[in-house]
Amino acid sequence: MSAQGDCEFLVKRARELVPGDLWAAKAWLITARSLYPADFNIQYEMYTIERNAERTTSAGRLLYDMFVNFPDQPAVWREISVITSALRSDSQDKQTQFLRGLFETLPGRVQCEMLLKATEQCFNTLERAEMLLLLLRRFPETVVQHGVGLGETLLDAESIEDQESPVNCFRKLFVCDVLPLIINNPDVRLPASLLYKYLNKAAEFYINYVTRSTQTESQYQGSQDSSDIMSPSKRSSQKYVIDGLTEKSSQVTDPWEKLFKILSVVGMRCEWQMDKGRRSFGDILHRMKDLCRYISNFDSDAHIKYKNQVVYSTMLVFFKNAFQYVSNIQPSLFQGPNAPNQTPLVLLEDVTNIYGDTDIDRNKHIHKKRKLAEGREKTMQSSDDEDPSGKARSRHITVNKADLANSIEVLESFKLARESWELLYSLESLDKEFTRICLAWKTDSWLWLRIFLTDMIIYQQTCEKVLDLMCCISLPIQEGGRVQEEQPKVKSKFRKGSDLKLWPCTSRAIMPYCLHLLLACFKLRAFTDSRDDMALGHVVVLLQHEWPRGENLFLKAINKICQQGNFQYENFFNYVTNIDMLEEFAYLRTQEGGKIHLELLPNQAMLIKTSSPPMGLLQQEFIPVLQPSIQTADRHHTVTRGITKGVKEDFRLAMERQVSRCGENLMVVLHRFCINEKILLLQTLA
Repeated sequence: MSAQGDCEFLVKRARELVPGDLWAAKAWLITARSLYPADFNIQYEMYTIERNAERTTSAGRLLYDMFVNFPDQPAVWREISVITSALRSDSQDKQTQFLRGLFETLPGRVQCEMLLKATEQCFNTLERAEMLLLLLRRFPETVVQHGVGLGETLLDAESIEDQESPVNCFRKLFVCDVLPLIINNPDVRLPASLLYKYLNKAAEFYINYVTRSTQTESQYQGSQDSSDIMSPSKRSSQKYVIDGLTEKSSQVTDPWEKLFKILSVVGMRCEWQMDKGRRSFGDILHRMKDLCRYISNFDSDAHIKYKNQVVYSTMLVFFKNAFQYVSNIQPSLFQGPNAPNQTPLVLLEDVTNIYGDTDIDRNKHIHKKRKLAEGREKTMQSSDDEDPSGKARSRHITVNKADLANSIEVLESFKLARESWELLYSLESLDKEFTRICLAWKTDSWLWLRIFLTDMIIYQQTCEKVLDLMCCISLPIQEGGRVQEEQPKVKSKFRKGSDLKLWPCTSRAIMPYCLHLLLACFKLRAFTDSRDDMALGHVVVLLQHEWPRGENLFLKAINKICQQGNFQYENFFNYVTNIDMLEEFAYLRTQEGGKIHLELLPNQAMLIKTSSPPMGLLQQEFIPVLQPSIQTADRHHTVTRGITKGVKEDFRLAMERQVSRCGENLMVVLHRFCINEKILLLQTLA
């Protein structure tokens, strides 16, 4: 029998003995190994027995011997592959833990060499990167040799694979795993240009990871507590998985903290003007403002260095606080499909004080002809007109505590983000660099950022585009099948220094707001020295809302009509149903009222003869808003008493018919006014 045949016989005999007498099998293999020390099959059989018996130490010793003595055997590398897979796995099962323990028994030098050789045998980029990461983490001294190369390999793979999003497996491994090892190793020398490149890649990844929309997460599962919306580190229950990575590898804890840590390390390596210790976002921004004051005094190299410091520091403060603001006012952008619905908030001009008068005793009806006549003789000044001194008040943002519990923190985030944005555009060099970064990141596609920028535009009062939007909001129900016509441009005429408010985006809140907004716009036109009957008529219609809060403003409108001696508004009988207003306009036609010439009638056939449409015809979302407006129609004698003699029959009939409509739901009437007269309203504002 040949030596090969002897070895095969001994191995076969040992295998037969394993089920019944394990020690006898070991004795046969020990004898065989003594006789044939260079035979691989004998040692591999010995290793298999120890591995199956889960004897960590003896199995590790045998693996080490095979790795040293038989490095080219495929079976050895299959075993090493199984072990390294266990090292990379998130599993905690018994077999995986045994394989990890087996690897730990190997000498450090052998572990390092084994991982290096295992890496060389990986042809898949991702698998090779994960294998090399094992090496870098266990043996930091290898970072100098392999760290930067691994990082560039991952970035190249991302480019070759043409990944659509920066939140991909290659970028995640680079930013979260490789980059910290590189920049925190003092022995790795990197040029400033490479550090800025890496910082840029890290910032893009972390910001996109934090602000990722649930609509793009195809593997997004579970629900999320709304209080955790700003911390993706708490999204582990959602099981968000990056394609190519395991669930555990896909999770990033404390992303903002990690990003600012990278910023700090890069800053120290690039010799920025850094402050020791942890600083707040406000402190960072203040420091950057100071640096901007004398940045132009530096020479070329120093100017580039400090320009990058200002841009990256301010940019990260901006994105962090802008996201924190938006995630609180529009939480649905970042919540899972099973999360409870939260009402979004919108930042709008606070026009609640548009009437400009003091509270009126609603229990005392002062709106009689005699009282109104006296009121006409008084000069009326709205308290919300601009300060005669020309000084604009600083703008304040308010919000109801019930709508936003952490309002102080959210408004502070808005302030910091706005100031950061202004700083980034304060110098041409900063503007150019920040714009370049935004173009590369395609920030124009970030919905959450557009929401913040819209609110900032409103705050800064550059409202041309926003007013176009508001006109659409004020007309929430479009008639089916009607093609929208091109809308005229609306000019911005907001007061300087006026306050803002975060409003709940519900029909109950927005409908009254839109009426206030329209009144604010038309009031500016109606009470100028020039005559604008259309604007004045719109004001009268809108003043019916919250009556009698706008009573003093109505007095001002009546006074202007009396000064003019006539008034034309053909929509009057379509939309004015307030009994006090009808009474006053009827009185204006009498001898005692000044015999004012009123042109309030279109063609007789165009008068609205029917009451408001049934509530069932309205969209359900508006039914809670359109609460009954209680107006009594039992004062017919008051309205008609002074006009039944000496007035035209059509006016008398129209007024009598209008009194019968005083019981209509006022919000339905005003809503119809916004819908039907949309083009006319916009033309009046143009």
